[in-house]
Amino acid sequence: MDAKASREEVLCALFAETLGKDHVGLHDDLFELGGHSLTAIRLLVRIRAVLGTELKIKEIFDFSTPAALAKRLAEAADGGDTHTSLAHAQRPDVVPLSFAQRRLWFLHKLEGRSATYNVPLALRLTGSVDAEALHAALLDVVGRHESLRTVFPEVDGEPYQLIRDLDEADFRWERRAVPEADLERTLRDMSRYGFDLSTEIPVRGWLFETGPGHSTLLLLLHHIAGDGWSMAPLARDVVEAYTARVEQRAPQWSELSAQYADYTLWQRDRLGDAGDPDSLYAKQLDYWRRELADLPEQVTFPADRPRPATAGYEGGRVDFRLDAELHRSVHELARRTNTTVFMVLQAGMAALLTRLGAGTDIALGSGVAGRTDEALDDLIGLFVNTFVLRTDTSGNPTFEELLARVRERSVTAYAHQDVPFEDLVEVLNPQRTTSHHPLFQVAMVLQNMPSEEFRLPRLQVRTEFISTETSRFDMLVEMYERHDDTGGAAGIEALVEFASELFDRGTVEGLLGRWVRLLEQVVADPSVPIGGAELLTGAERARILSEWNDTAAEVPGETLAGLFEAQVRRAPEATAVFFAGTPVSYAELNARANRLAHWLIGRGVGPEKLVAVELPRSVELVVAVLAVLKAGGAYVPV
Repeated sequence: MDAKASREEVLCALFAETLGKDHVGLHDDLFELGGHSLTAIRLLVRIRAVLGTELKIKEIFDFSTPAALAKRLAEAADGGDTHTSLAHAQRPDVVPLSFAQRRLWFLHKLEGRSATYNVPLALRLTGSVDAEALHAALLDVVGRHESLRTVFPEVDGEPYQLIRDLDEADFRWERRAVPEADLERTLRDMSRYGFDLSTEIPVRGWLFETGPGHSTLLLLLHHIAGDGWSMAPLARDVVEAYTARVEQRAPQWSELSAQYADYTLWQRDRLGDAGDPDSLYAKQLDYWRRELADLPEQVTFPADRPRPATAGYEGGRVDFRLDAELHRSVHELARRTNTTVFMVLQAGMAALLTRLGAGTDIALGSGVAGRTDEALDDLIGLFVNTFVLRTDTSGNPTFEELLARVRERSVTAYAHQDVPFEDLVEVLNPQRTTSHHPLFQVAMVLQNMPSEEFRLPRLQVRTEFISTETSRFDMLVEMYERHDDTGGAAGIEALVEFASELFDRGTVEGLLGRWVRLLEQVVADPSVPIGGAELLTGAERARILSEWNDTAAEVPGETLAGLFEAQVRRAPEATAVFFAGTPVSYAELNARANRLAHWLIGRGVGPEKLVAVELPRSVELVVAVLAVLKAGGAYVPV
């Protein structure tokens, strides 16, 4: 088999592996088969690991079949693109923080001990729990992952990673009985625990027993120790360790090919020196300087209350769902336009913000998994990076045009995902304030990370969501695609975290409803300009146009002239006009107006006739206007 055929065969296998399919043909398209941005990134990682060739994510979008990508890989190989794989590294005496850790450490120092970046995991356990085995299994997992036993002390104000030995880590574990009626409140209260990152390892656990055969495990991680992707390796390792411990043996897992500290050193080496113009860091930073130049200070939704001078990060939560029909329509539009489901949802959100008054320069926050090497797949740690997706909605584009703009900028943004967000903030230097998040205030994430179930032996396990009642942004829309048994679109679940200092729950629900209405219209007909989508329900439109604008009032059948003459009969000597110190009674004004009215009638003034009146403010002006009305005409002030 020649090199070309061999490369194509390998790519077909990698496409199938990444997509979770048995077979992918040479000319099958990644995105038509259900791929998305994260799939593209994972495919890059696999290509790099198996074929040793570095590609850019834009090339996955542009060459999205194995055949096309094989040709591009041949060109890349000729160009000599290579990648240094992550592995155990020689560590210095002081291990610095990763860029993501440093951002979380900075926010921890700014806020103090708080629940803002806590990640609670609650597991309802039905059956007989071996509490000692569970405690031992959790210690095994903490021992396996250095990130879970790392503290962050400072030397001369500079933090570093201090990795504790397991016997010194002081994993906090508590087992106690809690009445079922108090469990929800207890879980919420414990989830709001504030870690001291300088002295405490960023994980602790509780086992709450609510009755015979019923208990709940609460694992609480600080975000500095783990991200969304970390939940899969955490689940695998807890299951493996607990299974072993109930059998009174140690878990037999293979050694991790790298630890988080190794990643930290590899990341810094890979990005290079910011002062070197040829470094990856410098090149990507130049892109973001251009991309985010003159970014608006705030882009958000109309709020119910003024923004406080200092954000308290108190938050609420709304559960939301895009139904299967809309999900299928979004997926189909993404397939036709060579985009992704997330890009369609992002374009819809940008259009909604524009329609609600946020302007035409829309910045949304999002996140990338940051696991750009295979060795990171099995690690628990913080790899996710935050970045800004900027969308130009000016000119009232059709949704298809807007989607093309989103695709172009998003693909380029993904290709420059390595620069740490906090470095962007520091370099771009927006107005720093404690009142709102820098660079963006509304964020969207479509979670497509691999998942694992906690299948503990002889136990039924159900994951329960616990809210810490905090919000890091004005609004965060976190979405999860659901699929049926055939892999078809079955709806998108959304968990919306919002700043309760700004928004009422009903307001957020209304905003999400408008987003859905806009999406339903633009995916059905992408040629619709974004300004033409109807955001109001029929009931809302009726309320605005009829109820709130109800000007109906009882109008008398008399003319103005008739009403004036009735007043003349009631009080002929009363003052009708007072001007320049001289009063004019109703009787006198009526007589003067009657004389002028007869004169006007004699000259053809009557119904449907217009009479120009060019007089200064005076008694004569009142006489003239009244006379025209008495004659049946209409006056036109000149």
